[in-house]
Amino acid sequence: RDDALSAPNAELFPDWCQRQAKRSEAALERCLPDETVLPAELHRAMAYAVLGGGKRIRPLLAYAAAELSEAPASVADCAACAVELIHAYSLVHDDMPCMDNDVLRRGKPTVHVAFGEANAMLVGDALQALAFEVVAKAHECGARPEAVVRMTQELAQAAGSLGMAGGQAIDLAAVGKAMSREQLQAMHERKTGAMLRAAVVMGALGGRVLSATEQQALVRFSQSIGLAFQVVDDILDVQADSATLGKTAGKDALNDKPTYVSVLGMSEAEAFARDLCCEAHEALATFANTAHRLHELADLIVLRKS
Repeated sequence: RDDALSAPNAELFPDWCQRQAKRSEAALERCLPDETVLPAELHRAMAYAVLGGGKRIRPLLAYAAAELSEAPASVADCAACAVELIHAYSLVHDDMPCMDNDVLRRGKPTVHVAFGEANAMLVGDALQALAFEVVAKAHECGARPEAVVRMTQELAQAAGSLGMAGGQAIDLAAVGKAMSREQLQAMHERKTGAMLRAAVVMGALGGRVLSATEQQALVRFSQSIGLAFQVVDDILDVQADSATLGKTAGKDALNDKPTYVSVLGMSEAEAFARDLCCEAHEALATFANTAHRLHELADLIVLRKS
């Protein structure tokens, strides 16, 4: 599209985005254990890790895809919460001293700083388990049994060794080493892209059965936007400050990690993000005018400043 990098609709989209972000926050709060129930400190730490921060990009993608497939709202909540719980767990573990050793996340001390390393490890474990419990409840909310099975498979694959966890392992092994553009892309298709793809696919699975062409279009869209998200993250790590990002800026360079900026240079990285955004828009052509939420999210992901 010629307007692939136009600003999101100032009258419609931000309102929808804010409503859905608030919806996901409320749904996540309902999913979490009562903080007064033993072990209370673990439950408080889980809530600390999940609530009150973050862009909620993954839930927004799930809600947009669910709207496209006319999924019931409660089923969309299950998909949105499950992917965000996995994402939150990954951040808790990523920030720990044995991984990225960071002290700031979403503008506040990281979980291991606030609650200790042992609790942080358990928070991640518990949030991952809770994510699958939430997916299983999609059947109670009206999702077809076969759809729940596919949602579960998608989430497990995206979170596992061939997805997010595997991408993180490759990332840790790459510290201080040179990577080619192709190697960098393969890593980030797992580390970041897999969970963004899961958000789209799981959201869409909760509604009407999509045609093979429609399913393939959503996969192409999510692959493009998943990679674009990481490219923009790498750019912002250089350009933005910690207050804007809500996390420590410049960590990639400090830790000598290969990024799209270090491999391609800033100008080429910015051009690559624009190209990926255009590819994401083109992938949605099969839906005509019914995928406008996903179109807007593609723009938002590339234009974001944090």
